[in-house]
Amino acid sequence: MRVALVVVGALVLLTGAVFAGQGLGYIPGSIMTGDMKWFWIGSAMVVAGLGLSAAGIRRGSPKRV
Repeated sequence: MRVALVVVGALVLLTGAVFAGQGLGYIPGSIMTGDMKWFWIGSAMVVAGLGLSAAGIRRGSPKRV
């Protein structure tokens, strides 16, 4: 579960970064290019991805006896 949270968080973060880059016009070639709505959606995804990754990292492994 811990590794899955980190991986999903990283994927959400990377996808959000692409969305934000397209929204700002740095990554051309899509209908999202230059539309600030996608910058804000991407920014929220980056924050969510960071939160998921942090939760996965902070969640300790089960204690073994």
